Amino acid sequence: MTQRDPAGVNTFIERFASAFTEAGVPRMAARTFAALLTADSGRCTAAELAETAQASPAAISGAVRYLQQVGLVAREREPGTRRDVYTVHDNVWYEAMFSREQLLQRWSALFWTGAQALGQDTPAGRRVAETAEFFDFFMAEMPAMLGRWKTYREQRQA
Repeated sequence: MTQRDPAGVNTFIERFASAFTEAGVPRMAARTFAALLTADSGRCTAAELAETAQASPAAISGAVRYLQQVGLVAREREPGTRRDVYTVHDNVWYEAMFSREQLLQRWSALFWTGAQALGQDTPAGRRVAETAEFFDFFMAEMPAMLGRWKTYREQRQA
């Protein structure tokens, strides 16, 4: 059985958090998500996250609130206690992509409205219409892509 390398895990958390921050995620949310992602159980209390992420409970509270809003983390009540436990599912990326469909539909509609307002014969109108077309294309392709991922994952786990 492979043993965890605590220094390697800390390095991964820092690098992942840095990459996630560069992608636009708030720094503490990125560190908190990385800490939760590296927990073998995929479940941590706020105190455990604070220890792993080396952060204050208040910082963890704001971070998990953000992560819940974007669908990367779920909050559960620990049975028989008043403590919250934060979880990340093994297939978190699949779930996150799948749940974005409504957001993508809203953006597509918004960009089509913008393209009409700008006039689709203007440079800005064409640019905004192409953005709408991208979201329409992405939404049309996403179910097949996620289906292929699910098949691929099942075959690897068999």
